[in-house]
Amino acid sequence: MKSVYRAAVELIKSRRGQRSTSGRGEMSKGLETKVLRLPPTCDGAEILSCTARALKEGHVVGVPTDTIYGLACLAQNSEAVRKTYDIKGRNGHKPLAICVGEIQDIYKYCKVQVKEGLLGDLLPGPVTLVFERAEVLNADLNPFTSLVGVRIPDHAFTRRLCQMCAEPLALTSANVSSHTSTVAAHEFQELWPQLAVVVDGGPIGDHSRLGSTVVDLSVLGKYRIIRPGCALVSTVDLLQHKYGLSEDSGGGS
Repeated sequence: MKSVYRAAVELIKSRRGQRSTSGRGEMSKGLETKVLRLPPTCDGAEILSCTARALKEGHVVGVPTDTIYGLACLAQNSEAVRKTYDIKGRNGHKPLAICVGEIQDIYKYCKVQVKEGLLGDLLPGPVTLVFERAEVLNADLNPFTSLVGVRIPDHAFTRRLCQMCAEPLALTSANVSSHTSTVAAHEFQELWPQLAVVVDGGPIGDHSRLGSTVVDLSVLGKYRIIRPGCALVSTVDLLQHKYGLSEDSGGGS
């Protein structure tokens, strides 16, 4: 109902007098930030539509995932990718992962060398899988590496957002670079003025703040843990004992 939606949506105009961090506020001049609260009893259709529209207009948004809150933009939009780096103050040589809605989407943007069953066992879930990137992926996204990490978060809203956009999102943690990861929307409030939409999905259940487990599967028959994250033990157990992969101790590229 409209009344339910109105109760779920808080429209905040970026305060002109609000402090900017390290000069990053300049880019947000004139940007109106919508803070949209996801009620547990609502399917969030209007919130999804508003967030997808902001992404397609080239903006950066804040969204919940299954591990921590994230900043997202369209991965194929080079200007939006640059904005994301600027908002975080992130080193330009640190890669962004992509987020897709379905397992079959991974094959479009990555060169997959593992069994499809492995993807289905790990995704959706708190794992980022790293593969060789496909040529169709935006060349301005992580141009310094031939690899790309891909996620399908086990979070209904963010997964449906990817499906609605019908293209990958670039995804990174919703915090200033090197600061603590966030598990509630208010924890990255200093970034709100630079975001078109903030989707407040409430506190995230896993309060470890470790983020996803990142594993490189770009070498046939091997795996390499890049970041232990929150699902290390179960991920390694699956890779070794069900799929017979061995740890790549050579360091990789």
